[in-house]
Amino acid sequence: MADGGMTTGNGSGPRAEPAEIFDVVVVGGGPSGATAAHDLARKGYKVLLLDRAGRTKPCGGAIPPRLMRDFDIPDHLLAARATSARMIAPSSHQVDMPIEGGFVGMVDRDIFDEWLRARAASSGAIRRTGTFTHIARDQDGVAIVHYEKSGNREAGHVWAKMVVGADGARSQLARQTIKGAEKVHCVFAYHEIIRSPAKAGEAGRDFDPSRCDVFYQGKLSPDFYAWIFPHGDTASVGVGSAHKGFSLRTAITALRKSTALEGCETVRREGAPIPLKPLKHWDNGKDIVLAGDAAGVVAPASGEGIYYAMMGGRVAADAVHEALSTGKAAALAKARKTFMKAHGQVFWVLGIMQHFWYRNDARRERFVKMCADPDVQRLTWQAYMNKELVRADPSAHARIFFKDLGHLLGLSPT
Repeated sequence: MADGGMTTGNGSGPRAEPAEIFDVVVVGGGPSGATAAHDLARKGYKVLLLDRAGRTKPCGGAIPPRLMRDFDIPDHLLAARATSARMIAPSSHQVDMPIEGGFVGMVDRDIFDEWLRARAASSGAIRRTGTFTHIARDQDGVAIVHYEKSGNREAGHVWAKMVVGADGARSQLARQTIKGAEKVHCVFAYHEIIRSPAKAGEAGRDFDPSRCDVFYQGKLSPDFYAWIFPHGDTASVGVGSAHKGFSLRTAITALRKSTALEGCETVRREGAPIPLKPLKHWDNGKDIVLAGDAAGVVAPASGEGIYYAMMGGRVAADAVHEALSTGKAAALAKARKTFMKAHGQVFWVLGIMQHFWYRNDARRERFVKMCADPDVQRLTWQAYMNKELVRADPSAHARIFFKDLGHLLGLSPT
């Protein structure tokens, strides 16, 4: 590829200025894109990390211990460690789920995401602020990534041998280049970051800085759940729903009032779509592969996304590395295959759970009661912290099956 011989792919002829060429352009600097950029830069590739500025994704900020191990995340990034969860049913019945020998790490996404981007840069990735607009092709079919520079409408573009699309739910890159990407199913999430109550029993009543509260109540969400997650000096109060016309802000106002949090200072408000089903195709078979929310890898039922986003970024980086080192673009398909082999069964189980248990308040009530079962709690936390289904205790699974069957049929007294 001669610098002076490239065209813009629109018949305008050669460019006058030298081309800026990257081995990989990563579009999107969230956990998925930053992880992909970090991994690829460490392998010696020339990587551009393109990220738009001024946006923090609405997110409860929960990460499991396995994420910290797998991705070398330091303890100082944790704003809090939750050691229990409390499930609240439509009737206000509460079930506490203590975490034996573990925790849920809570991160502030603005701090956490920036640390990941900075780490990618320290590994050699070049950071650039801009908003992706479209992909063009030069006369040899090489991808030209076009973007708008932040703060103005000035256009920029670079050449890329490979492109990782990590630009979030309803990814513009995915919609333009990957078949079926426009059909992604999303839950809309909204949360308010508030100052944590100074003292339990005053503002916030029974707010616990070491506990995650999850509300399974149709009045707060007709098809998902609402939450209060501790973040040290702040807390995330949020809700999700796929129902058009349902007011997420009204639900949060009601939740804050019912929990005596309406008097706490609101630091910021954020909202965004969150996909809940992996796309069928993550690559174009040539030079583009998706990762994270752009690929649809947020867990159904729980809405957990940070671990899966970072794992998606890693498998995308591995696939790009193989494609570049072997010259075989078919290697890009390994990103989805590898991810789904490891986590597809979990997503399938959680999808069924959300479809059944979140349908109405009667089922939500039974679901919360089922969470009181010691076997359910133990296996749930083991699966969460290790990110895989627990198969080592068949007797516990058998007990859960029959108890679950009783709840499904409405026969269980608990």
